[in-house]
Amino acid sequence: MAFETVIGLEVHAQLSTRSKIFCACSTAFGAAPNGNTCPVCTGMPGVLPVLNRKVVEYTIRTALATSCTVQRRSVFARKNYFYPDLPKAYQISQYELPIALGGHVDIEVDGETKRIGITRIHMEEDAGKLVHEGEFAGAQASLADLNRCSVPLMEIVSEPDMRTPEEGGAYLRRLHDILVYLGVCDGNMEEGSFRCDANVSVRPVGQEAFGTKAELKNMNSFRNVEKALEYEIRRQVELIEDGGKVVQETRLWDANAGVTVSMRRKEEAHDYRYFPDPDLLPLIVDDSWVEELRATIPEMPAEKIARLGTQYGISRYDAGLLASTRALADFFEASAAIYGGNPKTTANECVHWKDAVLAGTLSPETIAHAVEDRERGTISATASKKLVELVLSTGKPFRTLRDEQGLTQVSDTSALDVLVEKILAASPKEVEGYRAGKVGLLSFFVGQVMKESRGKANPKVVQEVLKKKLG
Repeated sequence: MAFETVIGLEVHAQLSTRSKIFCACSTAFGAAPNGNTCPVCTGMPGVLPVLNRKVVEYTIRTALATSCTVQRRSVFARKNYFYPDLPKAYQISQYELPIALGGHVDIEVDGETKRIGITRIHMEEDAGKLVHEGEFAGAQASLADLNRCSVPLMEIVSEPDMRTPEEGGAYLRRLHDILVYLGVCDGNMEEGSFRCDANVSVRPVGQEAFGTKAELKNMNSFRNVEKALEYEIRRQVELIEDGGKVVQETRLWDANAGVTVSMRRKEEAHDYRYFPDPDLLPLIVDDSWVEELRATIPEMPAEKIARLGTQYGISRYDAGLLASTRALADFFEASAAIYGGNPKTTANECVHWKDAVLAGTLSPETIAHAVEDRERGTISATASKKLVELVLSTGKPFRTLRDEQGLTQVSDTSALDVLVEKILAASPKEVEGYRAGKVGLLSFFVGQVMKESRGKANPKVVQEVLKKKLG
């Protein structure tokens, strides 16, 4: 029997606000345990939450960038459950009336574009974190760090539109890019700023009803999500083929063992006993604010890829590499504006020096001058690479270093004649071999001349001189 997979993803993105969603405590990562806490986020009796306006703004901007409809009225609810890192025993979230509904994200897999629906986007607070002494299963003690309590989260729930782990990975990468482009989330997956739960089920091909789903919790790398989905799909299919039944449950991905393991029975909504939070009024968003925020939406990754390809004549692949981060794409355009040579060369240079570009240690002028000097034959590719490295280590301008280092390329044929004659005289066997038909030896001679000139000879002119002398 052939099976079809059904995947829906729930992404938790930490919003890049300086303070928490319902109090003024800092959201800074890495603070001393329980250093960023107060009576509000630790749930002390008698305190009242106050909604952070920036959290609402960031969520609305995300909703608009993913073509969701912003609800003019939304409601915060209490999601009740007891866990040691949630001292007030409920999480403030949105339930029946979230802030945004019905959007989409377009992904590309194997050259095909597919639209993945977004069911809803809602705001909520995070819980704290337990630190276990030793291994989790045999821990002698567990400590609670409540710094993450009330850190603002945005949950983005997709429709069950994905059919393969590759589609799941592509959706996550595109959504990640959108949030980082918007500046509403730093996208740092190692610190938990962008993490994902996956609902996955299988059904016989042709069957309309969904199979029983399992939820995979808290995965924080694209590759781990894809691996976990691959394993879980295989597990469910083999279970059914062996006569077993998939049960609805929450499972954890063990990256070291490469398996998913049962964690607990999957809760239903009624288990949480949701009810509107009596301490927070319904959130009313007026049209003028939404339109004001709409005007702040920057060009999104998919739009940028298409425009870079059209405007600069570079391939979709190159445009995708540049658009992988907004800062890199902006750097490329700034470099291309300074020197309008071959955009493909500029794109290659920007991608090659991506780490330095994103670290802010290279200027667009450096790349523009490197590309211009190479294209005009002033320096060789080897010298260009060496000069950029010197810019990074010294901080001096590219062309100052070029002149100081004497790396201006030699294109004068009379000067190169002398070098070529010297190399040919020192390589009689290779000369004989070339003239006997081993034309590949030309690269050997070019390499020797480049070495003799310490990378300063113009390789194109060297080739011409060599061919002339070798006959």
